[in-house]
Amino acid sequence: MSVRDLADYPWDAVVPYRERAARHPGGLVDLSVGSPVDPTPEIIRRALAAATDAHAYPQTVGTPALREAIVDWYARRRGVPDLRVDNVLPTIGSKELVALLPTLLGLGTGDIVVHPRVAYPTYEVGARVAGATPLAVDDPAEWPEGAKLIWINTPGNPDGRTWTVDELAAAVQRARELGAVLASDECYAELGWDGPWADDAIPSVLDPRVTGGTRANLLSVYSLSKQSNLAGYRAAFVAGCARVVGELLAARKHLGLMPPAPVQQAMIVALGDDAHVAAQKELYRERRALLLPAVEAAGFRIDGSQAGLYLWATEGRDAWESMARLADLGILAGPGHFYGASSPAHVRLSLTAPTDRVAEAARRLRGADL
Repeated sequence: MSVRDLADYPWDAVVPYRERAARHPGGLVDLSVGSPVDPTPEIIRRALAAATDAHAYPQTVGTPALREAIVDWYARRRGVPDLRVDNVLPTIGSKELVALLPTLLGLGTGDIVVHPRVAYPTYEVGARVAGATPLAVDDPAEWPEGAKLIWINTPGNPDGRTWTVDELAAAVQRARELGAVLASDECYAELGWDGPWADDAIPSVLDPRVTGGTRANLLSVYSLSKQSNLAGYRAAFVAGCARVVGELLAARKHLGLMPPAPVQQAMIVALGDDAHVAAQKELYRERRALLLPAVEAAGFRIDGSQAGLYLWATEGRDAWESMARLADLGILAGPGHFYGASSPAHVRLSLTAPTDRVAEAARRLRGADL
């Protein structure tokens, strides 16, 4: 299979609902895509501007200062105290890594790539591009022989599923029984809201309580898009098993996958400053507090969503029907169909609209007759 064999980009199917919602007298409230709307922090923008004399090729491996910053960040924010610079590697955003990982690992026909049943679609896309077989399975006990790469997503997009230390440890044990690489997409880990995540830090697959003393075949994937409003910078990284990271580095050098030098410098500053992350989380907390009760008042049930950037909601009908009803209120959501066959009756509502527009969506939902 090649990229040309992929289906049409699914979000094209949302265009009629966007047009329908835009006809609302109060205008469109776009809650469909998790693209940040808040300003990139000034300290990060200054760092980028100061590094624009970037006449030489950047390093695929990342500058020594950036790799140290990633190591320090894992120790300070993720409870992973023992990484070295050869355990980390910057990437050009996280989506390219998710899409390319099966290819970079040399997977192909006959290999199985496991991903969550309710999932960001790029896990499946990456498997298909490599010629491997994608398989949607949540329970580690059901992960099959022949699995070469296993994706978990904690907190999950779109459903906010968040794995505990014990659940992660069981996943690691099963992946090792299979001889598979276990890759944990952890891009929303700073955004815990309810249940245990209201007070406790969300654990990483690299947490010493999880790994059993070895990071062999384990990868943690992270992005600064959400916590630092750097989606436009394409600023992310992978960490974990030094052998696997080394293999990825070698392949990425051949392919010219080099994060731009000014972005690398901006990442150093972003990783070293916790204040802007806390401030951004409070903005999302405020928007969530406005939106969640209004969605429930309109007759939806919120499933999961204890962490992450979305509300995963259902009113017990097909997602496209819910999309149409929301569009009549001028609200655009994301249909559950995009996130796997097991979620045809859910919609995803993002917290990334400006606060005043989220408040307007909440007002419309509270007055709605759905």
